[in-house]
Amino acid sequence: MRSAFSRLALVAVSTAALSCGHATASRTEPEMKTMPSEAAAATLPAAPAAADNPLLAEWSGPYGGVPAFDRMDLADLKPALEAAMAEQLDELEAVAANPAPPSFENTIVAMERSGRVLNRVSTYYYIWSSNLSSPEYREIQGEMAPKLAELGSKIVQNRRLFERVKAVYENPETARRSPAEQRLVRLVYDGFARDGATLDGAAKERYAAIDQRLAELQTRFANNVLADEEGYTLFLTEAQLGGLPESFRQAAGAAAAELGHAGSYAIFNTRSSMDPFLTYADDRGLRETVWRSYYSRGDNGDEHDNNAILAEILRLRDERVGLLGYDNYAQWRLEDRMAKTPEHALDLLEAVWPAALARVEQEVADMQAVADAEAETAGMAKITIRPWDYRYYAEKVRKAKYDLDSDEVKQYLQLDKLRQAMFFVAGELFGFRFTPVAAGSTSAGSVPVFHPDVEVFEVTDRDSGEHVGLWYLDAFARAGKRSGAWANTYRSHETFDGLETVLASNNSNFIQGAPGEPVLVSWDDAETFFHEFGHALHALSSNVAYPTLNGGVRDYTEFQSQLLERWLLTDQVIDRFLVHYRTGEPIPRELVAKIRRADTFNEGFRTTEYLASALMDMRYHTIDPTGLDPDAFERRTLTELGMPDEIPMRHRSPHFGHIFSSEGYAAGYYGYLWADVLTADAAEAFAEAPGGFYDKELAAKLVKYLFAPRNAVDPADAYRAFRGRDAKIDALMRDRGFPVPGE
Repeated sequence: MRSAFSRLALVAVSTAALSCGHATASRTEPEMKTMPSEAAAATLPAAPAAADNPLLAEWSGPYGGVPAFDRMDLADLKPALEAAMAEQLDELEAVAANPAPPSFENTIVAMERSGRVLNRVSTYYYIWSSNLSSPEYREIQGEMAPKLAELGSKIVQNRRLFERVKAVYENPETARRSPAEQRLVRLVYDGFARDGATLDGAAKERYAAIDQRLAELQTRFANNVLADEEGYTLFLTEAQLGGLPESFRQAAGAAAAELGHAGSYAIFNTRSSMDPFLTYADDRGLRETVWRSYYSRGDNGDEHDNNAILAEILRLRDERVGLLGYDNYAQWRLEDRMAKTPEHALDLLEAVWPAALARVEQEVADMQAVADAEAETAGMAKITIRPWDYRYYAEKVRKAKYDLDSDEVKQYLQLDKLRQAMFFVAGELFGFRFTPVAAGSTSAGSVPVFHPDVEVFEVTDRDSGEHVGLWYLDAFARAGKRSGAWANTYRSHETFDGLETVLASNNSNFIQGAPGEPVLVSWDDAETFFHEFGHALHALSSNVAYPTLNGGVRDYTEFQSQLLERWLLTDQVIDRFLVHYRTGEPIPRELVAKIRRADTFNEGFRTTEYLASALMDMRYHTIDPTGLDPDAFERRTLTELGMPDEIPMRHRSPHFGHIFSSEGYAAGYYGYLWADVLTADAAEAFAEAPGGFYDKELAAKLVKYLFAPRNAVDPADAYRAFRGRDAKIDALMRDRGFPVPGE
């Protein structure tokens, strides 16, 4: 979302939820209003009248009401959205037309009360978008995304409504309200003022038209990437699987059989399939094939090519903020972030970049030495390390330097055990207990789910037994589900109109194993699992009164989730949950020691591929994009940065969904590193505490200052309250094994 005003109409929009970051509503499509194709329309039965539409109904059942996922019918979606949008406009028009003088209660609180029906419908909309996408859904999405963007524009440009918000914002009485209520007023005001509410005449009309066009383009961008992921599967024979671990072979074989290719092995065009294949596959030609397919998503010169789309997105974003008087999009975007200016964000990125490049040079030299030695032993021609070789030879170096075999580690990383470990950490730090709930059945107390894979757990306070919320887990990859991992919240905590408890979810793309076999994951995937759970805990910990205060500041919201990753390597988790999937024996201490010694191994690769994407994002949003050729610009920028030939950007421009599928991370991808400065600094606080990472006093401060307030407190103030000072970059550099400036 583009502003704190999100909970109103801006809950409407994009759906291409963000990878490794949490799924939120954002902006998407317009001008060419795509109507459902005849074939698609023929598959959809006539929609029921609004009064009978289950997507509009209040959530009923246990736990304060739950989404009716068992009653989802695509035929209901468009009429439900149209009815919900009309209702929200009516609700807000009533606020605007109120003859009483504007006040906090009759304006701000009344606005917080609006849009509940649209919030419910949007939950289903995003499930179809991220978890259950189909050609039929995408037809509806293409038609409705510009209408949702138009709704946002109508609300922001409602002059009477804005004047009432402005009157409350400027009223001296507001300064006498609680700090959280003062922040709420400012967030709502900024949501209008920074989104075109001050414009008039032609500028106002143009602003709204740009919003609609961006809605269309961003949706098309996301769907093109998904089409390239779904449209390519490589089927291999057993003879082509040299080097691949048994667990990967079993999962690939099961996936192929499910697709009607029994006896073959399926390699998908997703990170969860690509990454282990490039790490272990001996066949260099196949590694190159898989690498090129993955990194060419959205860049194949066909109907799903995204280059022209992203160029237009950048031109429109630049034009839109120009109407508000900003020099570039990044200047507008960062104004209300922790970084405040693009220059501050770039200062951080560029401070780390040289150290990352230096580490890559060392890593490539080590890998080249291994490759040369292998070639000499085998009597074969030497190779030069290329991008499709990096993971493969890095794994060999890891074994040689640290005697650490990633596949050996994987034997102790069972998905179910990792989930239990996360529950344990949540209990120790947050006082939460997770209890399985019957999902998808018709029994009393059961909770509907949108797919048989989804599991549901009730979250309670383990001391008082008080209900906190529900946690949904959709763990496995399937057709129609976007790649990556993300968190989403179906319902957030609030108290201003009575207690509403949380419905949080985590979504992953693990590959299901053969029947009866446990799902084993890599160390990186285990960290990501903890990371996304951190987002869910952030939602479940909320104690705010008003919906808007559950929003976040983008360069801060990754902090809590990144911090939770640190508990994966604590002794309590290692001793209890990292056990061998066959023997049940705990992971050996010597193997744990190897993992810790290798903690910063390959940090050059990880940091450089990320930083290249973050720097590219900032460059895109600070230049004049007129006449931009994205492919040429990407190549020229990487050359100027000194990008090593052996490493690609983590997200190449034509599939960089974080910044082009929505505006969630646009000019904001730097936020992961900004948040990691906080993460490293906070982790050192726990490492130094008497009770270590389970120190009760520090854990209580963690929840009180960094999780529970959500966006009710300025992030910089919240961190100072926790740490007693601002975070320093020194901890980040130590954490990554890079030289600390000044030391």
